[in-house]
Amino acid sequence: MKGWFVTGTDTGVGKTRVSCALLDALTVAGVPAVGMKPVASGCEPSAAGPRNADAEALRAASSVRADYADVNPYAFPAATAPHLAALATGVTIDIAHVCRSYARLTGLAPCVVVEGIGGWLVPISRSQTMADVAAALGLPVILVVGVRLGAINHALLTAREIRTCGLKLVAWVANRIDPDPILDDYVPALGHLLDLPLLGSFPYDPAAAKAGSQSFLDLSQLGFADPAEKSSY
Repeated sequence: MKGWFVTGTDTGVGKTRVSCALLDALTVAGVPAVGMKPVASGCEPSAAGPRNADAEALRAASSVRADYADVNPYAFPAATAPHLAALATGVTIDIAHVCRSYARLTGLAPCVVVEGIGGWLVPISRSQTMADVAAALGLPVILVVGVRLGAINHALLTAREIRTCGLKLVAWVANRIDPDPILDDYVPALGHLLDLPLLGSFPYDPAAAKAGSQSFLDLSQLGFADPAEKSSY
């Protein structure tokens, strides 16, 4: 089984867009895959309980059907930091519970694309962060960089912290979230400074915030170049 943990330099940098695109690309390559959003805040009420738009997008992009409770084990109504959203509902985020949901998803598909919430060190409690979730799952990490002023510093700090946590940072994705032409040189500059494979570069398109587009991704950067190699996954 293989999968990835998708993190970002901040909230709103395009993690869902990239995660859905990766799920779409895997489907095109003939590799069954399912998405997961372990923790989500800003959820809408429904007859079945709180539902998160990002988690629903991941579920729709997955090539296998999974229970919402496993795709998004913790769904909080308040649109705020997850540890504060959890506190407001009297819930404690249990990483072991996340791992059990993840294990069930691995029984459905050989690839699980796990999308974090916010940035790498967003707290989920007073003592743990999303980095602890990623460490517990033990997946290689893909870093989504929201290309805007400040992105270089944010990307380098995040990459350093991921490696400090002992996890394998395997690729990065540039997602243009600011149309200012002054940023045109940021992607090549980041490519040099991060010294990582560039999985894809997404153009500025605010309407595509939660839509996947596999054409922007190069799956060869994750270890295979064509569908014929799917047997290794």
